[in-house]
Amino acid sequence: MKVLVLGAGAIGGYFGGRLAAAGVDVTFLVRPGRRAQLDRDGLVIESVMGNLKQPVKAIEAAELRAEYDVVLLTCKSYDLESAMDAIAPVMQGKCAVVPMLNGMSHFDALDARFGRENVFGGLCAIMAAMKKDGTISHLGPLHRIVIGARSEGDAIERCAAFAEALVQSKVEVENSARIDQDLWEKVVFLSAAAGLTCLFRANIGEIMAAPGGPEAVDLFLKTNMEISAREGFPLRPAAVEFCNLRLKTPSALTASMLRDLEGGNQVESDHVVGFMLNLARKHGLDDSIHAIAFTHLKAYENRRAAGRVVAIA
Repeated sequence: MKVLVLGAGAIGGYFGGRLAAAGVDVTFLVRPGRRAQLDRDGLVIESVMGNLKQPVKAIEAAELRAEYDVVLLTCKSYDLESAMDAIAPVMQGKCAVVPMLNGMSHFDALDARFGRENVFGGLCAIMAAMKKDGTISHLGPLHRIVIGARSEGDAIERCAAFAEALVQSKVEVENSARIDQDLWEKVVFLSAAAGLTCLFRANIGEIMAAPGGPEAVDLFLKTNMEISAREGFPLRPAAVEFCNLRLKTPSALTASMLRDLEGGNQVESDHVVGFMLNLARKHGLDDSIHAIAFTHLKAYENRRAAGRVVAIA
């Protein structure tokens, strides 16, 4: 199997690096600066699950050939259009794309461009960041990836083959027969975590300790769960338990979107919070907490565009 990984940042670099270390034929599609870094230093991962430093294949867009079985797409949601343009030359025949993007809205665009049978479902659970020197820092033992075919026919066999390759890399892998359900359950949690921690600029423990905090958390989460149910994917009991435990138990939990916001970086407001806001309105649900969270994020984007954002050190 030949795998193309778009980008070699925290997510693509980690999972692509683990695949390469297991002997899978992996190539990273990167920009010139990152390619020079990889050519010079190799791919470097610091992790409690085992450090890694090894040479990897890295190419730039002009070198692409239609010779891959799978593309692991690890861009941010706001870069989806340019990412699709970048991988288009290899999306021929039976090449499949496995998006590791937050939210759900990217599937419509990917399906329209490459065909639903060639767009697998994918999500990951990992805490990782890339340092300025290009090192991937894996911040804990969790390194789980879930994939699944979203159509019948040979997509099921092709997805299973990629799952087998992932198993070789020693990460925790699930080839899910209910990937749409898995994706909805993740977006219910992620949208609430991102919307709440960004809106209040605080972790879950700090929110829960504030007047009105528990009520805000409960409203956001209940609305998200109802949205998912009306879209045909009521949460399974284990997912309900997970969401309640993680979002209603005081802890230092924050969403990565808050870290992006506090760092003065671009955020996935439309794809994570705005997506669920639109669905709340579609189904006539109470959208008050979603609306104010979305307005907060869009005001931040306006301030950032005007150059008035100061990153928190």
